[in-house]
Amino acid sequence: MPDSDTANAQKMAAAPTTVVSAKPVVLSAPGRGEDLQVRVSAPATGGDLPVIVFSHGFGWSMNGYAPLADFWAARGFVVLQPTHLDSRTLGFAAEDPRRPRIWRFRIEDLTRVLDGLDILEASVPDLAGRLDHDRIAVAGHSWGAQTASTLLGARVLDSDGVPGEDMSDARVKAGVLLALTGLGDDLTPFAAENFPFMRPSFDSMTTSALIVAGDNDQSPLSTRGPDWFTDPYTCSPGNKSLLTLFGAEHSLGGIAGYEVAETTDESPARVALIQQLSTAYLRSALHIEDTGRRAAATALEEDPNPLGKLQSK
Repeated sequence: MPDSDTANAQKMAAAPTTVVSAKPVVLSAPGRGEDLQVRVSAPATGGDLPVIVFSHGFGWSMNGYAPLADFWAARGFVVLQPTHLDSRTLGFAAEDPRRPRIWRFRIEDLTRVLDGLDILEASVPDLAGRLDHDRIAVAGHSWGAQTASTLLGARVLDSDGVPGEDMSDARVKAGVLLALTGLGDDLTPFAAENFPFMRPSFDSMTTSALIVAGDNDQSPLSTRGPDWFTDPYTCSPGNKSLLTLFGAEHSLGGIAGYEVAETTDESPARVALIQQLSTAYLRSALHIEDTGRRAAATALEEDPNPLGKLQSK
């Protein structure tokens, strides 16, 4: 591509457009206990729009993660955000009999969103027929990243260390996994007792993914340090990239929203880096264009005071 065309492509990828959003769009969910609420955000114009299904962290909802959802939608993606049962907006009780299966309900929520794309398209005026059903990615933060990772091929080990059910989805072509927890061998006794589903195997997580970890993310669920969050990169095969953010904690600078209780390391600059690199990565992984990814990686390498480090395999 000539230099002028490359510059134009980068400019177009970076330029935001008007976003329209609809919520709640309700999908029928038999056996879940209540129907699934989804927020749909999309560019106001354009066609062949790629799709990102985003899974929120513990306690959040479709209303969170505006720094990411709004950014992606303003740059050409349709962002679908289901509200999982653990959301604080639903008042899920500790003694609820569904709790032991809540991690599976989360995965089923993402699959249900994919199954309901036509319904979700029809919910937003003038959106029907504008989605590209062949360019689908999943993304998530924390527990949401674990949820999303199963659609990329990660599997949960049983008590004997045997991989459980394969819940990957061939419709998903790429992922962005933010602060995804590592291997279950390093859980604290509390985590091992209360969160038995946090025993992943990344051996079969073959789908392309960008993994984002903070080098100051010290989890109370792990006996290891922040390098625990790099396990999904080091232990998975295939096309993966790892963005390590310097000084970042679990909120990675505030991706769930600025000035919220979970954001203990607020940094708009870190969030901006995640916005730019995740967008560039997805555009490349979904075969939209690759110039933005190369430019973002080069800019990070040449920065005398970089916010992080990007590596790929």
